[in-house]
Amino acid sequence: MGKPRFYLVDDDPRRLEAFTGELRHRYGRDYQVEGVGSPAAALEALAGLDAGSEVALVIAATHMAEMDGVELLIGVHELRPAAKRVLLLGRGEWATAHPAVRAMTLGQIDYYLFHPWGEVERWLHLPVTQILADWAAARAPASEQIQIVDQRWATRAHELRDLFSRIALPHGFYPADSADGRALLDRGGQDGATLPVLLYRGGLVLVDPSDAEVAESLGFRSRARTGAYDVAVVGGGPAGLAAGVYAASEGLRTLVVEPTVFGGQAGTSSLIRNYLGFPHGISGDDLANRAMEQAWLFGADFVLAQRATGLVPGDHDHLLRLSDGSEVTARTVILATGVAWRRLGVPSLEALRGGGVFYGAAASEARAVEGEQVFVVGAGNSAGQAAVHLARWAASVTVLARGDHLGATMSDYLVKELEAISNIGVRLHTEAVGGQGRNRLEALTLRDNASGATETVPAAALFVLIGAEPRTDWLPDAVQRDPRGYVLTGHDLLRDSTPPPGWPLARPPLLMETSVPGVFAVGDVRHRSVKRVASAVGAGAIAVQLVHAYLAERRA
Repeated sequence: MGKPRFYLVDDDPRRLEAFTGELRHRYGRDYQVEGVGSPAAALEALAGLDAGSEVALVIAATHMAEMDGVELLIGVHELRPAAKRVLLLGRGEWATAHPAVRAMTLGQIDYYLFHPWGEVERWLHLPVTQILADWAAARAPASEQIQIVDQRWATRAHELRDLFSRIALPHGFYPADSADGRALLDRGGQDGATLPVLLYRGGLVLVDPSDAEVAESLGFRSRARTGAYDVAVVGGGPAGLAAGVYAASEGLRTLVVEPTVFGGQAGTSSLIRNYLGFPHGISGDDLANRAMEQAWLFGADFVLAQRATGLVPGDHDHLLRLSDGSEVTARTVILATGVAWRRLGVPSLEALRGGGVFYGAAASEARAVEGEQVFVVGAGNSAGQAAVHLARWAASVTVLARGDHLGATMSDYLVKELEAISNIGVRLHTEAVGGQGRNRLEALTLRDNASGATETVPAAALFVLIGAEPRTDWLPDAVQRDPRGYVLTGHDLLRDSTPPPGWPLARPPLLMETSVPGVFAVGDVRHRSVKRVASAVGAGAIAVQLVHAYLAERRA
């Protein structure tokens, strides 16, 4: 198959020679770096490659006589959809009307680079290395750290693939009835009577493991240490991770408890474009992994695969009960449990969950739908991001929305991007009311809510992202919630400027404080929260400052 390829396209010979030479010197060992002097020649070269040749990235100058760079990169995507498309910009080109701004908004390019470079390590090699890392993350792993053997379309196999994808662990899946699957079972000393079977590169074999066993096999703890904490954070999504980072960085003894793996719903997002400091965007799993590592370096304790099952408020310390029966005490508690995707409630579709019907973005399943017809239910940012990501592999992606337009709940940049991608369609006033298939989804029944008409269409996968329900049923009555179960905090607890009944302090509740002093709520679980990653991170950071104020008040 040969080395993956770079293509550098520029009709300025001097710039092309310098650019090609610099990248060939740095990356030539692992990639075939080729400079091409015209857009037409580049498209011809790409069209002439055999199917097994990999193209990692194509970098094109913005202004060329024959064809501008954006137009070329649109053509590149049609020929090589997996290749990363990069536009070369001149320094000082910051006009909002620049082609790169529109191209990024419409998803016509993936990145941009500046020229001249100045500091070559910072302005050339650092971004190119990141681009290559993103490209490598989207391809099949060169080596698998874990191999999963299970029945095809088994729900547990889907859960494990999703878990490993979200922590960026290279893995492979093998059906138990395939030749490779049987060979792996033999190697692990298993007959396949009990599935799934996980085979680790180091020789460990796990048979139908729990999430706690998987977490421990990866080096994480599934039980809390004994002793008291200054702050216990319940939930490892963006809000909880932010709280963990800022609490631990300020010297507070910090525990973060997460029932699955860190990242929450945001961890399944293929690309978050509107997060501060990442102009090209950042994937949800990458953001979550960075935040978890940051909190760990500051000294936060993490316990994975454990749910909080009870909270007993105290005058001095609060008691937190976990699903394994253990208990921890903490002077303060930050509730960051987030929300769970709301179910469709359609029996025929629920029966196919994991077999083509997925709740959440399920990035781990994207390659499995290559060349297929895929549907996404939802009208929020998560649904839009999932559709854009799936469109790289699927033959077609159809977004199903119950409302009459997407703009009310989806960011403008995503709406424009959906409109610009040729294999994405949007059906308004439409919902999925049935599914058909043996062992896996094969067809969907759709209903037009305006006319009442139904139709059945072929479908290989359905991704459901239709809003959420708060994870608060484990909380005591002392923690007040709204009728939908979201936690009330701060001003929302006040009635005619009067604190909630039984409030023991002279002051009113703090901004994110619940009806229990010293217990705070952040992120999506909080009443009237803004369902955005950036706001969740900000809330997690603010909550730590409120924890400090509360602890200072107690000391006084």
